[in-house]
Order: sequence, then C-alpha cells, then structure tokens
Amino acid sequence: MIAFHSEDVSLPKEISDKATYWINEVINQYGYILDNLTYIFCSDEHILKINTDYLDHNYYTDIITFDYCKGKRISGDLFISIDTVKSNSEIYNFNYTDELHRVMIHGVLHLLGFKDASEQEKLIMRKHEDDALSLLATFH
Repeated sequence: MIAFHSEDVSLPKEISDKATYWINEVINQYGYILDNLTYIFCSDEHILKINTDYLDHNYYTDIITFDYCKGKRISGDLFISIDTVKSNSEIYNFNYTDELHRVMIHGVLHLLGFKDASEQEKLIMRKHEDDALSLLATFH
C-alpha cells in the first residue's frame, strides 16, 4: 500500500495512480515486495523540525526517509519538502514534476539499500533514479 499525505502544504497535483503503479514497479524490478509506504509532503520548516528532532541535523533537506523494511518487504515513511524540491528544480533548471518524481524514487532507492554518502554511491544512485524516471516515462 502507498499512501500520500500532506502536513502543512497542499498535496502535489502530480500524485496519481500512475505514480503509485510506477513506485510499485520499481520495487518489484529489484526483487522486493511493497508492504507499506507513506509519503508525507511538507514545508521546509516542517522537514527542518523532523531533521532536528529525529536525526539531530540542523539543516533543510528535500527528503527524509524512515526505514521500517523487514527482509524483502519495503516499508517506510518518506517526508518530502515541497519547498526544497521547488527551489532545487529552479536552481538546477530541472522540470518541477521530474524533480518531484526523482526525490520520491530516491527515498525508495534508499529503502532498497542504495546509499549516497560517497561520490561513487551518488553516481550509482543517480543512474538508478534515471532508470526509474525512464520507466515512468513509458506509462501512459
């Protein structure tokens, strides 16, 4: 099950059944099973509070992923700052919808075990994000 909620912002209009199907397909491609994902879309201020309260990090970020996976069953809460997604899309001259989908799948890739601490890991993560976005583009 995939659920979409908003905390102190409106739910993005880009959220659709297509996005749900896509996320599930990406999970299946890696040999995992979707259990329970909850996306919580929020503001910069809300994600900063989560980052400070739960991770002891005092900075803004685009996504925070809480991992509740058990074995091959994917489960987690993914907090996404709509403010940061929007500003990053402007800074890097990316389409907002593409950037939103990239961040959404980025959290899933973390749940699948991919990391992005080193430069090499970031390159691998970006490749998997690009592959997932290419898959999304095939859905009509």
